[in-house]
Amino acid sequence: MPLYQYDPPERFVAGTVGPPGERTFFLQAEGDGRVTSVALEKAQVAALAERVGELLEEARRRFGDDPDLHETAEEDNEPLRQPIEEEFRVGTLALAWDAESRRVIIEAQQIREIEPGSEAAAEEVQAFSDDVTHDVLRVHLTPAEARAFAARALRVVAAGRPDCPLCGNPLDPDGHICPRQNGYRPVGIE
Repeated sequence: MPLYQYDPPERFVAGTVGPPGERTFFLQAEGDGRVTSVALEKAQVAALAERVGELLEEARRRFGDDPDLHETAEEDNEPLRQPIEEEFRVGTLALAWDAESRRVIIEAQQIREIEPGSEAAAEEVQAFSDDVTHDVLRVHLTPAEARAFAARALRVVAAGRPDCPLCGNPLDPDGHICPRQNGYRPVGIE
């Protein structure tokens, strides 16, 4: 099983393909003439971006207020590199701080389909191991690159459909059946 490692990447971004409501989310790493794209869920992108910010804040508290922990890299607003060839779908995300190299490490592991009751069901997820049993994307980022990644990822997530002011669920272009309205639309509102 391949370990797609980028230490450091030339580019690491979150992006989407498709119209709002039908978007497919990707993490894409680029470097040394190769591009690796992995698909994941919108919630995974949002959680990863939030956790990167929390990790950098924790590193600042534990290891001192070094200037490199506050730097930000140049914004990358370019689209994903085409053609997008999905290497795998992400099941598990892991995040770590390497104090020696002062780098954020992001690891995306392939989703593993396990049959109930099998021995593999009890197997724990091993993060940051070089002995991988499934596909893994591992990226090492400077704090500035990690901040830029998180900022873009949050913008990508927010660029979808607007939320319903009543229930918070995404609104389709034709509206939606709102659970707060018991499925009814008020008379006179279009």
